[in-house]
Amino acid sequence: MAAKNLNATFTGTVTPFSGKGRALGYPTANISKDTELADGVYFGFANLANFQDHPALIFIGTPTTVGDHDRRIEAHLLDIKDQDYYGLELKLTLSHYSRPSQTFQSLAELITAMKNDEATARQWFDAQKSKQKITG
Repeated sequence: MAAKNLNATFTGTVTPFSGKGRALGYPTANISKDTELADGVYFGFANLANFQDHPALIFIGTPTTVGDHDRRIEAHLLDIKDQDYYGLELKLTLSHYSRPSQTFQSLAELITAMKNDEATARQWFDAQKSKQKITG
């Protein structure tokens, strides 16, 4: 699937998984939802607690690199303090598909990919802000 814009929304209760994202420096709020969307990395917006339409990196899939076997939707909200949001409602709007899911040979490779995803996401969010200024 090539990078493209889309508009898919998921709502669910934040549930704990393994906590490995937090250990890697990318804490996530996770929901268990079935979806027909391709596994991969998406950019979008999250509503969680007092954060509304907050920029987020979103992963759909099974994080096999860290040994997990359950498919899920994980959201890393950019630039917020790490804390538990278990039991709260999370609404995600996926706006852009960035890349397919991958299994990496090491955690170091995974962390490098996550940092690259974050940089790409920030560029995408900045471009969206610029478009809004031009058309707004």
